[in-house]
Amino acid sequence: MNQDSETNPQHAGWVRSLRLSPPSLKDNTADADRLLTTLGRELGVEWVGVDLALLRELPFRLRQWDYHVRCIFVKDAGRFHLVGVLGALEATPALGLAVDLGTSRVVARLLNLETGQVLAETSFDNPQIEIGPDVLTRIHFIDQTSSGGKKLQDIIIQALNKAIAGLCAAAGHAPENIFLTAVAGNTTMTHLFLGLDPHWIIREPYIPVVNTPTGICAGELGLKAGPHARVIVFPNVGSYFGGDLIAGILYTDMHHSKDTVILVDVGTNAEVVLGNSEWLVACAGAAGPALEGGVTKMGMMAGPGVIDEVGIDRATRTFQLHTIDDLPPRGICGSGLIDLAAQLFLAGIVDIRGKLKAPGEHACIVEIDGLRHLVLASAEATALGKPLLISQADLDSLVRAKAAMYTILETITAFVGLSFSDLAKFYVAGTFGAFIRPASAVAIGMLPDLPLSTYQALGNTSLEGAALVLTQAQRLDEIRHIRNRITYMELNVNQDLMNRFSAARFFPHTDARRFPSVAVWD
Repeated sequence: MNQDSETNPQHAGWVRSLRLSPPSLKDNTADADRLLTTLGRELGVEWVGVDLALLRELPFRLRQWDYHVRCIFVKDAGRFHLVGVLGALEATPALGLAVDLGTSRVVARLLNLETGQVLAETSFDNPQIEIGPDVLTRIHFIDQTSSGGKKLQDIIIQALNKAIAGLCAAAGHAPENIFLTAVAGNTTMTHLFLGLDPHWIIREPYIPVVNTPTGICAGELGLKAGPHARVIVFPNVGSYFGGDLIAGILYTDMHHSKDTVILVDVGTNAEVVLGNSEWLVACAGAAGPALEGGVTKMGMMAGPGVIDEVGIDRATRTFQLHTIDDLPPRGICGSGLIDLAAQLFLAGIVDIRGKLKAPGEHACIVEIDGLRHLVLASAEATALGKPLLISQADLDSLVRAKAAMYTILETITAFVGLSFSDLAKFYVAGTFGAFIRPASAVAIGMLPDLPLSTYQALGNTSLEGAALVLTQAQRLDEIRHIRNRITYMELNVNQDLMNRFSAARFFPHTDARRFPSVAVWD
């Protein structure tokens, strides 16, 4: 929280404790006027809104607590709005819910709005996956099914309600005590959450229904929360650049940085923002699915028994595998796959095109149905009772994914006339950032060859940004300022993209001088 948060009431949280003078024959001000005028004075504004349903409850609540109350409010479309009233001395907390609404994974955090204390946190696979693993499939489902949009919305709302029930049970509180929810997701996920038609998001000129949703009541969505709870939805910038990355910008504070920094969040898409306190440029492109389990048949998201680190012994050229929770391997996640590709290249088991050498050259390479495969683990060593195989087609997919990632980074830096060496920090967010080893990503040419100290893994910046706006009221205004300052670069119409992409489809690149630190083993 900023230093001036204790002295400037506009820079504190969303809860105020007020002691009002009870009405009398000499002071017959209406109950709502009494409360809202005092709250407005506390906030430094002339007007605070309130819904009719809450207005009906005020007379009872004010007298129940002898006009000593806590007011929970929010700033919506530039105006403050009362969303709840609690007794100032009662123990019932005012709760907030932060949600990272991912295409594949959803994370929810329950916290105390007054103290910022995290009370419980949970994550789950997005159940919309049963309709389609990516947003394109889900949008096509809506196009082809009359009730498709309603079904997708119901699926995610029901899953969130189940998560809310679990979080509140773990924290010992009731869902009715949730007054504010902050949701950060990509543009399509935001539309599906709100029940908006995403049809035009994927069609030229790529226009969403809305970029800055406002006035959203939890009850309207069917979300289990307080009866007057409001939902803060992080705004979008473009069809492929959503509120999840704006939440990441907020969390990193890069919009206040004097130095030029870059933030990369790889999920379903690779979303990138570059800039400093004076300017921000953003873009997004399809480089993520390959790293979320889409490259190989044995690929999957991180979890118990999943390979997350791969090494190769220089002397014996045998694999050294690490799995999450040290269980027998059952698959490989994105970080493990990047490690594997880097080790294969450095050890000379694949060439600069990512092609496996002939079976006779390495014992780990076999040919099945005319296609070369890499035996990563034997049947006896796995949890599946069958060998873990990486095919040449799998490696080809990874080459395309890494080339797309590097091309996006190269294109956005060139767009503003900078080189990679001009970057003071390279922030990597999400699961991609939490587990990836930059040295491996550099070795295959996925990330630029910068000093490793430049790279900083930040974890789930989408969730952290959503949590920030629940405890630091001034951050909500920053969101709008961030969004309005971003220049969005549409990669779909960028003429240089394919030329750069073709050059990047080699380990580490056709121009090896760009990667001076990468050296193949003798």
